[in-house]
Amino acid sequence: MTAPRAWWARISDQVSDLAVIAVVIVDVLLCLGGASGLAQAMAVLACVALTVRRRFPLAVFLLTLPASLMLDIVFAPFAALFTLAERSRDRRLLSACAVLFAAVSAAPWPLNDVSSHDRTWTVVYFFYTLATGAAPVLLGQLVQARLDVAQRLAEIEEAREHEQLLHSQAVLARERAQLACEMHDVVSHQVSLIAVQAGALQVAATEPKFREGARTIRSLSVDTLDELRHMVTVLRASGSRTTELTPQPTLTDLHKLVATSGIKAALTGDLPPDISTTAQRAVYRTVQETLTNVRKHAPGAAATISLWHSDDGGSFGVTITNTPPTRPSLPLPGSHQGLIGLRERAELLSGTLESGPTPSGGFEVSLRIPVHGDA
Repeated sequence: MTAPRAWWARISDQVSDLAVIAVVIVDVLLCLGGASGLAQAMAVLACVALTVRRRFPLAVFLLTLPASLMLDIVFAPFAALFTLAERSRDRRLLSACAVLFAAVSAAPWPLNDVSSHDRTWTVVYFFYTLATGAAPVLLGQLVQARLDVAQRLAEIEEAREHEQLLHSQAVLARERAQLACEMHDVVSHQVSLIAVQAGALQVAATEPKFREGARTIRSLSVDTLDELRHMVTVLRASGSRTTELTPQPTLTDLHKLVATSGIKAALTGDLPPDISTTAQRAVYRTVQETLTNVRKHAPGAAATISLWHSDDGGSFGVTITNTPPTRPSLPLPGSHQGLIGLRERAELLSGTLESGPTPSGGFEVSLRIPVHGDA
């Protein structure tokens, strides 16, 4: 069950924007006494710019600085600085904006020569304003971190539910396999004995009535035995990975895998049409494991899956490349056996599996299989 959201989280963006602009207007009106026409124009510009602060936070912050220089307003640059800190992950940019706000607020207006006493107070006021300007930056970063944690917790919960589903499926598969074993070793054996005894009774019976009854029992036993054998085959197909009846993924399943991966992924290229089913499964499992790792360790990253084959027809494979993550990832438990298993699968086909980071900060996994190894 999803926990109810706090009351402030249920307030729409439009309502909060109107409240911010209303407070800014009140702040500006209180400071307009005796202001010049230029200062009033800059104040109006700051108020209008705040209407698009969610789309252009850095530009809106810069547009509020002239009004902060000419008037003693603080709420307009605070609102813009908070929005910028909530959306930007560049801490150097945020620090520079806080220092710029403090410098503009502390600078005298009009900009002219001031006495040494005034310069001393300007420096003091600069540090005071810098400490004050750190508040919206820290608050915006806190909101950003809270959203990141909430999103990661949702992903962990989804992964936990998926693991529970896999566990229940594994338990069901073991139960089906055990049931198939019991049916094969006990029930089928008993029904076979019934059929044998009925056949013997049919031969030994002298009266037509008894012979017909024995024939009916034997016929029903044989039919029941056939049905039991079919059921055992079906149960084993559901409970064992080694049975030939278990469906195995092929290249035709790649599009569905990419579409349901939960990340932004694109599938390009093609492979030779006559490669073996073993090689198709190797390609499929490589893409499957890599997309799982992207989702787990590179939140927000996009992936490109490129199927390829050499011009001389000597080899083919797949290369999966993902971009750098857009959100910080939390440490999740893992067996660290995924790439090892893929590398072993490639070696069985005389192929190679290479993996490593890209210069842009992403990650790349490349599977290469020689044609002779696919034979």
